[in-house]
Amino acid sequence: MQQTKTLLNTEQIRKDFPILSRKIHGKPLVYLDNAATSQKPKQVIEAIDDYYKNHNANIHRSIHTLGEEATEKYEEAHDKVAEFINADSYQNIIFTKNTTESLNLLAYSLTSKLKKGDEIVISQMEHHSNFVPWQQLAKQRDLKLKFIKITDEGLLDADSINKSITKKTKIVSLTHVSNVLGTINPIKDIAKIAHENNALMISDGAQSAPHMPIDVKNLDVDFYAFSGHKMLGPTGIGVLYGKRELLEEMQPFLYGGEMIREVRFDDTKFNDLPWKFEAGTMNIAEGIGLSAAIDYLNNIGMEQIQKRDKELADYALKRLKEINDLTIYGPEERGAVASFNLKNIHAHDVSQILDSEGIAIRAGHHCCMPLMSVLKVPATARASFYLYNTKEEIDKMISALHKVKKVFGD
Repeated sequence: MQQTKTLLNTEQIRKDFPILSRKIHGKPLVYLDNAATSQKPKQVIEAIDDYYKNHNANIHRSIHTLGEEATEKYEEAHDKVAEFINADSYQNIIFTKNTTESLNLLAYSLTSKLKKGDEIVISQMEHHSNFVPWQQLAKQRDLKLKFIKITDEGLLDADSINKSITKKTKIVSLTHVSNVLGTINPIKDIAKIAHENNALMISDGAQSAPHMPIDVKNLDVDFYAFSGHKMLGPTGIGVLYGKRELLEEMQPFLYGGEMIREVRFDDTKFNDLPWKFEAGTMNIAEGIGLSAAIDYLNNIGMEQIQKRDKELADYALKRLKEINDLTIYGPEERGAVASFNLKNIHAHDVSQILDSEGIAIRAGHHCCMPLMSVLKVPATARASFYLYNTKEEIDKMISALHKVKKVFGD
C-alpha cells in the first residue's frame, strides 16, 4: 500500500477535477457516488471543447478538412479502447450510448442463435440492464432464464454455477463487479465453463473497466460491455467489445447512416466492422472525450488505480465496522463499493443528511431490485470510490453517519 501512495499523487490528481473545488451547503464536496458516474478531469472537458471549437463536422465520407479531422479523432478513439482492453483491433470495438445499450444490442442481435427451450444464465446480483433484456427475450422466444444464486457473503455460489450452466445453455451473461456488493466475479473461470458447454460468455464491465486492468483475451469473454461516464469520460458513450467472428454473424441493431455499404430497391449490404453497428450520426464528441479519459487513466496506470481503489475500499470497510447497528453487504475482497444500512433508518434519510454535510452517496435499490429481494431490504446506502478520493473524505462520511444516528435518537 505504501508503494501506491508514492506512485499515485491524489493531491495532484484532485487539481485536475474542477468540480471537486465546489462547496455543497457551504461545505467542501465529498463525492462518493462514483459507481453511478465519475467526475471529469479538465483534460477530458478540454478535449470535448476543442472538438467543438476547432474540428466539429460529421464523420466518414467527408473530403473536406474538418470532416477528415473529426473522422480521424473518432476512429482513433476506437483504437484507444481496443488497446485499453487488449482487443485485437478497432474492428472489435462498437461505440454505443452506454453499457445498457450494449447489452440490449446483444439481446436483440443474438436472437437468431436461439430456439424454444434454450437457456440463458444470469445471476441474482445483476443490474437491471443485464437482467431485463434477457428476461424479456426469454418471454418473447419461449426460452428458460436461470439464475446463479449468491452466498450469504455475496459471492456467486460455486455449486449453483455448475448446476445452472448446462448443454442447454446458449448465453451466460454476468457482471464482472457488482454495483451493490462490490463482488469481483471469476469471469475467466466461468467463461471456461460456458465454452465447455458451447455457450457464449458476456460480461457487464461497467464497474470493472474503470477500476482495474481489463484483458478481454485473458478473460476469454465473447462480449464485454462498459460505459465511458464511469471512467472519467462523458455521458452518452458506451462500448461493446465482441469477438470478430461473432460480430460478423450478428444482425445489426439499428439501420441507416454509416452502417450502410449499398442500398438497392430489393436489398441492402452492410458496412464492415465496427461501423456495421454504428448507425446514424454517432456521439462524436463523446467518443473523443472517452479517448482523452483513457489517455488520463493510462498516464496514471490501471494497476495503480486498482491498488488505490482497494486501499480506499478496505479503509471504508474498516471504519464502517466501527459503527454499531450498521450492516455491510458483500464480501471482504471487493471492488470500490460499500453498500450498507443503519438499523431502523431508511437509506434515503441517510443520504439526505449526508448531503447536508456536503457528502454525495447513493441511496436506493441501485437498479438491482431482484438482488434487494434476496438481501431482504428495500434499499441500501452506497458509497463508492475512485482515484481522486481520500481517506479523509471517508472519515468525513463516518462522522456524518454518527450524526445520522444522533438525529434519529441513537
